[in-house]
Amino acid sequence: MLTRRELMKVMGSGIIAAGALASPARLAGDAVATKDNGGVTPAQSAPAPATAENPFPRKAAFHDGRDWFLQKRFGMFVHWGIFSVAGYDTEELIDKRTPREEYEPYMHQFNPVKFNPDAWLDLAQQTGMEYLTFTTKHIDGFCMWDTQQTNFNIMHTPYGKDTLKLLSDACHRRNFPLSLYYSIVDEHQRNYPNTGKPYELAAPAPGDDPDEEKYLAFVRRQVQELCTKYGEIHGFWWDGNVLKRKDPSFNALIRSLQPKAVINNRGFDDGDYGTPERDWDSSVNTEVQFAKPVEACQSVGYQSWGYREDEDYYTVAHLIRSVQKVMAKGGNYLLNVGPKPDGTIPAESAHLLQQIGKWYAQVKESLVGVEPASMMTDNRSVVLTRRADTVYVHLIDEPETAAVYLHPLRTLPLRATVLNTGARVECDVLTPPRFADAPVTRSLRLKNLPVSDGAVGMVIKLEFAAGLDDPKTAG
Repeated sequence: MLTRRELMKVMGSGIIAAGALASPARLAGDAVATKDNGGVTPAQSAPAPATAENPFPRKAAFHDGRDWFLQKRFGMFVHWGIFSVAGYDTEELIDKRTPREEYEPYMHQFNPVKFNPDAWLDLAQQTGMEYLTFTTKHIDGFCMWDTQQTNFNIMHTPYGKDTLKLLSDACHRRNFPLSLYYSIVDEHQRNYPNTGKPYELAAPAPGDDPDEEKYLAFVRRQVQELCTKYGEIHGFWWDGNVLKRKDPSFNALIRSLQPKAVINNRGFDDGDYGTPERDWDSSVNTEVQFAKPVEACQSVGYQSWGYREDEDYYTVAHLIRSVQKVMAKGGNYLLNVGPKPDGTIPAESAHLLQQIGKWYAQVKESLVGVEPASMMTDNRSVVLTRRADTVYVHLIDEPETAAVYLHPLRTLPLRATVLNTGARVECDVLTPPRFADAPVTRSLRLKNLPVSDGAVGMVIKLEFAAGLDDPKTAG
């Protein structure tokens, strides 16, 4: 993975012109709200009848077996290898320029006797995750499967068992999709041309035979193994193509052997989907919704992807807002843990996932089987999703007040509730304060929100009368 960059908070308003947000008919009449014990009477308008129960189905971008990726939106990432013995991440090995003779002995100390793949899957499912991506080979070149292409693999450790086989068998028993991470950079393989580029060694080691073509033939043989020895796999997660090599035949090979496998954009061509990392990709913050399939990746650890003894963990609040923001904009989310050398997931990591899982269970209906709908408002402190005539308002920023304005939306909902708790929400339509020089017309206000009780991950569910304008076709 790349090193962490600071998350830049992007603020803006009026990104989409008001005229593109709702039809003139919808905006022509002012809605009048009447209060009754916190409820509202919906404003009347000329609704356009829905053509189906859900007029906004999540689109199938591939129209084949890869469409599983558009339904199962939340996954577990696992970075694990002999680097866990060192107690610091693979990137630190690069920073330290650790020579092979110091690093490779970790293989002889790696004995994960407590590795239980079902325990990993139990935790993933408790969190609401529906697939898993596993590091088969990281930049150090150590292989977590029984490969015939190098002895630098799990079978030559004291453990002596094929960890990928154990994991894939568990995934197949539980019908849990498995994707495979594979680093193109390889600091160990003697044909890899280490020249000091990012994640490479500074220079070839004594006895190496740098040859890019021979190395790529090695990669092809390993890909063949991974795609034929472990049953059905659902994804291939390339990383570290610092060679900048373009060769579509690699992905073609994967697709010929594993037709359900989605392939990311870090390999030898653009693949099937993008991979914004650790919240620093500007698109995660600035795009109203993702135009193409995206899977954002993040680790529970601020410093590392693999196990680190002295880790600084992200807060639950930060991770929840990150998951919420990406998924509400239509992306998948891949959240990483780094198991310890014995094969168990650190207690701190497990606790974070369990807390996220409690929140996710409360709000899942607002994130899965919905369409991004933030074009309905120019308020960029929230993100909207929609299913037919139900709109979900996601608070992704720390609220400044207990009210949220959804300009230029002016229709009162039949019902408004905090999805997390079921508490009723008061609504009205009024002219909010004017900001800068832009005129602000009457708009829907959600008021007296229970922000003092904690607004992290809050979702407001708005249920409208049939015929709420489709924001994608309103003009």
